[in-house]
Amino acid sequence: MVSTINDNPFSMEAIYQPYDFYNRLREYQPVYYNEELEVWMITSWEHLVWVTRHPEAFSSSVYARDVRAPNPPIDEDDMELYNFIKKWQVSRFIQHDQRRYNPDVSGADHVDMRRVMHSYFTPKSMEMWRPLVQSAIDELLDAVEEKGRMDVMADLATPLPLLVIARMLGIPDSDRPILRELAKDLRFLNREGPDRIRPLTKAVQNLQDYLSPLVAERVDSPRDDLISVVAEGERQGIFSRDMTVNNVMLLLSAGHETTINLICNGTLAFTQHPDQWAILKSDPEGKTVRATEECLRYDSPVRSIQRIATDDIELNDQTIRKNDRVRWFIPGANRDPKVFDRADDFDIERYPNQHVAFGSGIHHCLGATLARLEGQEIFRNLANRFEKLELEIPVENVEYDRVLTFRAVESLPVTVTSA
Repeated sequence: MVSTINDNPFSMEAIYQPYDFYNRLREYQPVYYNEELEVWMITSWEHLVWVTRHPEAFSSSVYARDVRAPNPPIDEDDMELYNFIKKWQVSRFIQHDQRRYNPDVSGADHVDMRRVMHSYFTPKSMEMWRPLVQSAIDELLDAVEEKGRMDVMADLATPLPLLVIARMLGIPDSDRPILRELAKDLRFLNREGPDRIRPLTKAVQNLQDYLSPLVAERVDSPRDDLISVVAEGERQGIFSRDMTVNNVMLLLSAGHETTINLICNGTLAFTQHPDQWAILKSDPEGKTVRATEECLRYDSPVRSIQRIATDDIELNDQTIRKNDRVRWFIPGANRDPKVFDRADDFDIERYPNQHVAFGSGIHHCLGATLARLEGQEIFRNLANRFEKLELEIPVENVEYDRVLTFRAVESLPVTVTSA
């Protein structure tokens, strides 16, 4: 049977009416092969969880294994730059099977480094950062309260997580504004334009140029910061300099990008559901944790993650062939009615809430605890401070970045009324 269903994740519908798009695709075929993009699209909760919990079958080392041309296509003249991007992507120790492609990384050393990273991001460790988060939010919301309005993206969602990850890494506060500009263009990795490789390459090179001196300093003189934790791999001879720099870049980008989207998408949801805002305001201390989890589920900050099949796999009566590209789509899974009652309702008292906004299994997001902490403090403080949050433009006029990885608004102008 030939489908006429819209299956283009870059389409305007997928960007602006994503839940109609994913609901329809999931109902049609939850494990679906997109012939134009040459990728399997996983949109159900059951199959997404299965894929995430079988990393031996679906490798995170996509660029190391994938020998086919990029799709969507790129300009032929940019293939040399694409090979540079592939090399950059491969040199990340976060990948679970990295040692297969870097003979200098032994299995034991790889496990040791992952253990170091996980110990840094434990819930107990992250709680130590809560006072900084609270202090930063107070300062940001003082300015918002004085003006009576904010662009949530520019005035709140971006400066907070960027401050926190910069402090964790040991990057000077004065450099935060340029860091956001440098890191933002990494999104070109998951856009569709044929010319996307050039700005992506420029962004990677600029960040490498910025981070390399900081890494060199930490290798020679370690400090009590996250760059020094990563640099320990180089001091032990496990990583090359390029690998160390590129992993710091990964932590910088991942450490603020998704939290920005959580804050913006969650705030937008509250402006559209005043009944839920009233519930949160009735008991901010008691209801913020579940409210944050529902924000993560209802309008997830991450859209999709890519993997590559390591062997032939049968899934939902479909045969995924070895070296096939696979993408799981979190918004589809988080609105799956087989798992979530009233899946399209925003309900901040929802419990249990088995969303997969941070993935599942061993690929569960390393920074999930930090993102939760920042989201909780934002929503709790907003509820304590403001009686009303009102979107200044029609919701259909909110613009989104057409990037495959994130659910990211361009701006979010909101008027606030003090409690």
